[in-house]
Amino acid sequence: MALTGSLVVGPDRSGRTVAIVDGIVAARAPDATPTLHCSDGEIVPGAVCAHTHMYSGLVPYGMPQPASPPENFLEILGKVWWRLDKAIDAQSLEASARDYIARALLAGTTTLVDHHESPNMIDGSLAILGDACAALGIRAVLCYGATERNFGREEAVRGLAECCKVQASPLLRGLIGLHASFTVSDDTVREAGDLARDFGTVLHVHVAEDMADVADAQARGSAGPLERLLSLGALVPGSILAHGVHLSADQVRAADAHRCWFVHNPRSNEGNRVGYARMLSHSTRVALGTDGWNADMAEEESALARLAGQNGDAGFSGRLAAGHRLVAERFDTHPEPLAPGAVGDLVVRTNGGIRHVVVGGRPVVCDGRLVNGNLDTIAEAARTQASRLWTRMATI
Repeated sequence: MALTGSLVVGPDRSGRTVAIVDGIVAARAPDATPTLHCSDGEIVPGAVCAHTHMYSGLVPYGMPQPASPPENFLEILGKVWWRLDKAIDAQSLEASARDYIARALLAGTTTLVDHHESPNMIDGSLAILGDACAALGIRAVLCYGATERNFGREEAVRGLAECCKVQASPLLRGLIGLHASFTVSDDTVREAGDLARDFGTVLHVHVAEDMADVADAQARGSAGPLERLLSLGALVPGSILAHGVHLSADQVRAADAHRCWFVHNPRSNEGNRVGYARMLSHSTRVALGTDGWNADMAEEESALARLAGQNGDAGFSGRLAAGHRLVAERFDTHPEPLAPGAVGDLVVRTNGGIRHVVVGGRPVVCDGRLVNGNLDTIAEAARTQASRLWTRMATI
């Protein structure tokens, strides 16, 4: 399957027509270009999920709860998420990614910015994710979250090396990833920054998701994890900082001045009981992610509005739309969606529901069904692999 194509979409019920040529929105398309008619629909930009973990795609298929409930964030990591990622193998990762991607597309999400971890299967993990993205036709930005929490410095070296294997394509870009400041040494942080510069990309890292990250950085002699990453040269301008819950207004403004992106993940923050990222309103570069929750961005935006109201945050608007600017930086395209020069990703809605989804000028959902896969078949494979995964988790 070709990764990008040429297509004219419209006119929709408002008279809007979008021309896409070789995967990019154009002022007009050649006369012979195929047309996707949608006179009863509405053309809107595809949604961007600016931070997620596709490896969590099997969680809805009955992931067992820990025997004793975790009492804080570090226990949630140790008893739940770090057990899950250690149990992942190639088969479960492929099934997880395909299920997650399929449901993202059907929800109108056209780009996933992923942060992956599978410490017992680092080598080749991003190729599995990249192949799943290409097969179903979604746009993606991938990295491995290098860490030293299981096997020390050698684990981090392998994780960073995996990031460097991502081959850019019209629908794929790579980043350099770190799990979080509190799980890596100074040497790993420095190396991550050097690799980001060498490869012309940026860092993707969890920052101040919980106070444990802040306390660790302070014990290492920094004011916080943001200052530690900056002082060690890791935060290339344009870097993606997930969460930022426990940052001050001044710290957020400093990251903004450095042209870093924040990604707000309200459902995850609520579920992990880490707090609400109220200070992010002091940045002009805040996108919306899910941190492994499903990539239905309408659900995430609704949660954001609810939690912003509860926390007196009047500066939360525009975060879903900001994801388009983040993606444009990574793909060197126009930042305004549906404008000439922007990525050719869009959704046609009919009566509020998702009818068609186009990524890079190629239809990937038509009349509410996947073009390049069957959801029932994908879900059946996910159920099978989930059962295997829960068995392995029980031994960790």
